[in-house]
Amino acid sequence: MTDHTSRFTGKAGDYARYRERYSPALVLPLLREWCGLAPEWTIADIGAGTGLVADMFCANGNPVIAVEPNAEMRAACVSLHSTDERLIVRDGSAEATGLPDASVEMIAVGRALHWFNLEPALREFRRILKPQGWVTILASGRTEEGREENRAYVDFLYSSAGRAKANESCLGVYRQLARLFPGAFHHTEVDGEMDVDWEGLLGLTLSFSHAPRLDSPGFSEFEAALRRYFDRYARDGRITWTTRTWISAGKFADRAESAGEIPD
Repeated sequence: MTDHTSRFTGKAGDYARYRERYSPALVLPLLREWCGLAPEWTIADIGAGTGLVADMFCANGNPVIAVEPNAEMRAACVSLHSTDERLIVRDGSAEATGLPDASVEMIAVGRALHWFNLEPALREFRRILKPQGWVTILASGRTEEGREENRAYVDFLYSSAGRAKANESCLGVYRQLARLFPGAFHHTEVDGEMDVDWEGLLGLTLSFSHAPRLDSPGFSEFEAALRRYFDRYARDGRITWTTRTWISAGKFADRAESAGEIPD
């Protein structure tokens, strides 16, 4: 099994400042409709990073346990939420959260499921969920297709920012969600647009796990290539992208029916 814990070391500041936020006004009504989400539910935010998903559930009044294995990301989450008594941040992973059995009504994962070792993570999810508990999988940001600016940025990531096509295989988990949650499953996608200035583009790109760090030997070339992309596509100092929010929520099959097995 691969350990991805260190992939975001050195990225916490850019991640917290520049990553796309989740919209409570968009996501929460759907989770209320689909799952019966209520403010008294305890939410386990797994692979919490700096707390972007946790922010949304805290806005709903939920107690949230943010589980994050990377020390720098975890420290940033603690610092950013130092005054929010509803949020508890703890060291742990998707495969070993350290949470008690049957202790949460919902597990939330934002842009992190593809980093998990899937089978042990799903066993751990079953363990910590209360009966009839839900898992919600969320992502929000630019699309791979759409505007020319979107497609050109993907080309830049492959050519200059260290994104490898070999890494794309891990994203296949998102095509399996309906099969992984046969007890119930809901999914929707909402399109939109976002724009970024040069500072935002650089910060967002640096927050990616595959992007070079400031002290990397190839950083100057990377920054120059990103600047060429920006200068080509910026209008009035900003790049506009097509975006999408992906919202999924599912339940495991009844234990009596599935005998605890994870689907093939």
